[in-house]
Amino acid sequence: MIEDPYSDDALARSLPGAFRSATAQVNGTRLHYVAGGRGYPLVLLPGWPQTWWHARKIMPLLAERYRVIVVDLRGMGGSDAPATGYDKKTMAADVAALIRELGYDRVNLAGHDIGSMVAFSLAANHPTLVHKLAMLEEPHPDPRLYDLTLLPEPGRERLQRWWFAFNQVELLPEQLLADRARYLIDFLCTRNLRDLNAIGDLDREVYARAYSRPEAIRAAGGWYRTFGRDIADLATYPRVTTPIAALHFPGHTDLLTSLADTATTFQSAEIPDTGHYLAEEQPDRVAETLAAFFE
Repeated sequence: MIEDPYSDDALARSLPGAFRSATAQVNGTRLHYVAGGRGYPLVLLPGWPQTWWHARKIMPLLAERYRVIVVDLRGMGGSDAPATGYDKKTMAADVAALIRELGYDRVNLAGHDIGSMVAFSLAANHPTLVHKLAMLEEPHPDPRLYDLTLLPEPGRERLQRWWFAFNQVELLPEQLLADRARYLIDFLCTRNLRDLNAIGDLDREVYARAYSRPEAIRAAGGWYRTFGRDIADLATYPRVTTPIAALHFPGHTDLLTSLADTATTFQSAEIPDTGHYLAEEQPDRVAETLAAFFE
């Protein structure tokens, strides 16, 4: 039987570093993850609309020093997509349970986009599990989200984040995107990449397949529909004391602004010549920055 080249097993084995795909039943759901390398555990959490595959370029680089574990969040890729549980506190509890299930009592943690939000929540709610935290591009939802506008000023169109509202709509995203997510993936690549070749045709197809299923589209919407609850949860958290590195592309300082209000110790790491997808456009620079911080 010919193996599906887009399967998690096949993709994991295609990477140098003896990476393997696996699943675990934790916190009432099944999480998929890909792991490889040796050393201190480093957990990576992806964002929308991607999967563990977003870290494919940095995984072999980091595996030279760390046991790298890239997790598909609840509702993402090979993980289950239950009806509820998409607030970042519950998703963080998923990852915390997986960390313990894998036998670790403390890890380094890095998250991108939605994964960055979950990573911050994990550090806030399970501080003893996180040695150091790297956040890429996005802060935990905070009240500033209520100030976003859908009508940008002329010349400032790139600041518009229409998908924040689109993903909060019930049912319509599933109807529009089912079996058609490739259009969305291509649009976001065009909008958010400096180098369009950084996310190639195979990569885009991996993401499109992951987000073309109605249940996956619904689950991804759940990450956005829970922002109000996430903001309310954030108001109950003390300042996070875990050391944090904030990786961002030039000029995008939302993460720094938020961390000034929510964390005690953080440092800015601007990644040059990139857009939103840092690890795919500048993998060497991102891997070096993460390794230096976690060391």
